Amino acid sequence: MSYAKVLCVGLVGMTGHLVEVEADLAAGLPAVVISGLPDTALHEARDRVRAAVVNSGQRWPNRRITLNLLPATLPKFGSAFDLAIAVALLGGSGELPLVPLERVVILGELGLDGTVRPVRGVLPMVAAAARAGIERVIVPVGNAAEAAVIPGMRVRAVDTLHRLVTFVRDGTPLIEPPAAEPPPPADGPDLADVAGQPLGRRALEVAAAGGHHLALLGPPGAGKTMLAERLPSILPELDDDAALEVTALHSIAGLLPSGGRLLRRPPFQAPHHTATVASLVGGGSGLARPGAVSLAHRGVLFLDEAPEFGKGALEALRQPLEHGRVQLARSRGGTEYPARTQLVLAANPCPCAKPAGDAYCECSPLARRRYLGRLSGPLLDRIDVQVRLPPVRAAELMAGDGGGESSAVVARRVAAAREAAATRWAGLGHRVNAEVAGPHLRRPPWRLPARDTTELRGRLDSGSISARGFDRIIRLAWTIADLDGRARPSREDVLEAIQLRTGDAA
Repeated sequence: MSYAKVLCVGLVGMTGHLVEVEADLAAGLPAVVISGLPDTALHEARDRVRAAVVNSGQRWPNRRITLNLLPATLPKFGSAFDLAIAVALLGGSGELPLVPLERVVILGELGLDGTVRPVRGVLPMVAAAARAGIERVIVPVGNAAEAAVIPGMRVRAVDTLHRLVTFVRDGTPLIEPPAAEPPPPADGPDLADVAGQPLGRRALEVAAAGGHHLALLGPPGAGKTMLAERLPSILPELDDDAALEVTALHSIAGLLPSGGRLLRRPPFQAPHHTATVASLVGGGSGLARPGAVSLAHRGVLFLDEAPEFGKGALEALRQPLEHGRVQLARSRGGTEYPARTQLVLAANPCPCAKPAGDAYCECSPLARRRYLGRLSGPLLDRIDVQVRLPPVRAAELMAGDGGGESSAVVARRVAAAREAAATRWAGLGHRVNAEVAGPHLRRPPWRLPARDTTELRGRLDSGSISARGFDRIIRLAWTIADLDGRARPSREDVLEAIQLRTGDAA
C-alpha cells in the first residue's frame, strides 16, 4: 500500500477544523513534499519527522513522499501535525496497519529522538474534534489532562512515537490521562485590606456588578492599584461556557497551568506600560496569538499608570472595548479572539504626583492637561465609571481592619445583582448591564420616565456628555438599582450614576 490517511486538527484563531493528513509514496527520487498551505513550522516537519522515525527504530522509505493536508484551502500553522504526519507516512509505506486509528484524531510535536512534545491549543482542538463527531483522540502526555476536560471524549496519551507504533502493531495500551486536580483554595488580595476610600470601594462594586469599565484617578498611595487588584475577588466564578472559552484562550497562548481543569476564576492581566500594540490586542507572525485584552476575557485588564502607555496601544483598545472581540488581519487570513473584558485604568492626576494631592502640585495647568490628555476623549468616553480618589487619611490608614467590608461580603451582593440583570436581559441574550445596547434602554419597556432623567437629558443637550455617555449612565443606574434590590432605577440612582461617570455631584 502506498497511500494512507489519518486525522488531525488545524487551529485558526480559536476555531478548530478537522484536517485529513494524506501520505502517498511513489517511485522516483527520494523527496518529501508537503502541500495544503503549510507554514514554516510545517515545512520543517520533514526533517523532524524523518529523524524521529529513524531514531524510533523504524525504516524510512526512500521514495518520493507527498504529504497533503485537507482541506487544502485552509492555512495550517504549527507543529501539532508532526505525529499525524509520521503515522500517515508509516501507514503509507506499509509499516503500520492503520485500522486501530480510524476516526481517531492524532496531535503532537515530534522531537528528533522520537519523543512527543506538548503543543499549544489542544483544548480548542479537541473541542473541535468533538463537534465533528470524533470520540477518540491521541495527544502528548503533557496535554492529556487538558484534553480530558472535554466531556464525552476518550483521551489517550503518548510520550514517544515508539509507544504509538507498538500500540498500533501489538495493542500495547497507551497512557491514561491523569485525574483532574481539585481547584486551589480561593486566596488572594481581599477588599478588607483597602484603607478608607468609600467612593473607590463603591465604584469598584458597581463596576463588578454591571461589568462596567473603571478609571481611578488619584495621588500615589490613594489605593488605586489595591482596588484594581481586588476586583477579581468580588466577581462571580465563570460558568461552564465562559470557563471553557477562557481556558481555550490560555491554551492557545501556552499559559494554561497544569492540573487538567477549567479556569473558573476571572483572569487578571496587568501589562507593563511599555507593552506594545501586539502584546495588548494580539499579533505575531503567521497565526496571530491572543494579546492581554483577550487573555483577560471575562476578567480584568488593568493598566496601571495608564498615561505612560503608548498612544497607539491605548487607542487600539477602543474597538475591543466596544465590540467585545479582537479582529486581527494578516496576509494569510484573519483571526478573531473574544475580548469581553473589564478595563481598569489607574492614573496620577499630574506628572509630579505629589502624595498630598492637588494642593501641593508643582505642575503647571498646561502640564496637567498634557499628561491626562494622553488618555484620549474617545477612549475615556468608553469608560463607564470615572472617579477621583482623595489622599488616604491617617485615621483610615491606622485602622486595624481597614474599616471596610471583605471581598466575600461584597461578592455576595455583586452575585445577586448580576443574577437580577441576567434574568432581566435573558431575552436579549445579555449577561450584565454593560452589554445591553443603548436602543433597548431607550425604548419601552426599559425606558426610564422623563422625571427621573431630567438632569441627564440636560447634560446631553448642553454637550457635557455624549450620546454614548448618556447610554452608559443609564446602564450604571440599572446596576445601582440591582445592587440595592430595586426592580427599576429611581431618580437618585440616575444622579449617583452621573456622579460615578463624571465626578460631579448632580
